[in-house]
Amino acid sequence: MLKKLMVAVALVYLALAAWAETSRIRIVRENAPAVVAINVLKDDGSTFTGTGFVLTPDGLIATSRHVSDHSLFINITFNDGKVSGEAKIVANAENVDLALLKIEAQNLPTVEVTSSAGVQPGESITVIGNPRRLQNTVSSGLISQVRRKANGVIWHQISAPISPSSSGSPVFNRDGKVISVAFASYPGENNQNLNFSVPSDYLRQLVTAAGYRLPLSAEEQQALLAATPKETENAFVRHVKKSWEILKRLFNRSGSKDLPGPRA
Repeated sequence: MLKKLMVAVALVYLALAAWAETSRIRIVRENAPAVVAINVLKDDGSTFTGTGFVLTPDGLIATSRHVSDHSLFINITFNDGKVSGEAKIVANAENVDLALLKIEAQNLPTVEVTSSAGVQPGESITVIGNPRRLQNTVSSGLISQVRRKANGVIWHQISAPISPSSSGSPVFNRDGKVISVAFASYPGENNQNLNFSVPSDYLRQLVTAAGYRLPLSAEEQQALLAATPKETENAFVRHVKKSWEILKRLFNRSGSKDLPGPRA
């Protein structure tokens, strides 16, 4: 009996592991096209590369503020090798390390940004970034802790590796939605996997404050559709009913007592 139980537990574990792997592959396949490299020429003549991700089909892109700070020129490299025209800085967050860039574009692939309010330590995450300019590198880990700083700002401590050029990488939850934006590693030679990200609610606030709107999520689209009154009659039926109401008024005014009813 014990042997059968152990076998059953092992099978469940293997099934869960296979599901997690399949889920992560799906997350990468669906979102990698929207993760980009941010190429920056700084005002001191140096060059810098960071990571960003596309928020809207017309070219709104999120990244870390320190990636675009002190820039003379910025453009974007997509994962298929295409390079954009100049990217303009359209918003900087004051309290967290976030910025918004805008390029002229249409029909770009995007990520879905969800609320970070319910994020808990121990959640599984997937990060897509450009460490050392190795574009679309995938790493995984956990939300190690949700940290509240002395000034009230919340950070996510994450165990997924964050190397130089990965600042601005999207952090995805198990559903493939962005819950955080990677921006820093804890300094120190022997510190491993002590990395930090900005919760997505700060990003959503910045997008709204800058006058932009994120695409509706699938859940929001369904809720909007459910809240919209459904038109059950076509234009012809509405016209017939309206005409019948007018005819009834005319007959009533003329004093007719023998008004026939409508027939199918």
